Amino acid sequence: MRIAGAAKLVVVIAIFLLTFYVISQVFEIKMDANLGHIFARSALDAAARSTKPPRYKCGISKACPEKHFAFKMSSGAANVVGPKICVEDNVLMSGVKNNVGRGINMALVNGKTGELLDTKFFDMWGGDVAPLIEFLKTIQDGTIVLMATYDDGATKLNEEARRLIAELGSTSITNLGFRDNWVFCGGKGIKTKSPFEQHIKNNKDTNKYEGWPEVVEMEGCIPQKQD
Repeated sequence: MRIAGAAKLVVVIAIFLLTFYVISQVFEIKMDANLGHIFARSALDAAARSTKPPRYKCGISKACPEKHFAFKMSSGAANVVGPKICVEDNVLMSGVKNNVGRGINMALVNGKTGELLDTKFFDMWGGDVAPLIEFLKTIQDGTIVLMATYDDGATKLNEEARRLIAELGSTSITNLGFRDNWVFCGGKGIKTKSPFEQHIKNNKDTNKYEGWPEVVEMEGCIPQKQD
């Protein structure tokens, strides 16, 4: 009887050890598979991060050289989406900031520091051109001036207003018409015409939106004003 009992105990222990061994082997295989998957995924994530293109200020396509300010801007889309102006990765004007409006939208930036000085918009459809003219006359030398139209930026413009904007470096302002889309970056005291200007005419045959042309966008690097 004692021998039979001992034999049964040995069998039970052997079954227990065999079961434990099988379970441990299966668990080890699963662990290896999971760890392999984790390491493979980490390697793929690292590779994706290494190939991700760099992001530059304001989302422009390339980095600006030293002593230059990065900027990107767009006109409004029809009378639905307002314009957007970004300088040095700071959004100065946009629909989200709720500081844009119908007409000409304008941001003034310190030419030495890149600091925002002021933002305004002037209704050139239902408003008066006089406030625009007075504001343009107060701009100080060395100030960077960025302008973008929304809906209609031209109907109320007169010769004096166009001349003052042209003195900031604009070429297209003389031809800006009803519901044209226009973006411009110039400066007070500039000696030449600005290279930063885009203009699309309102033309019923080519308009992207009914009654308005497509959005016009522009980006670049503004030279910092030196003493």
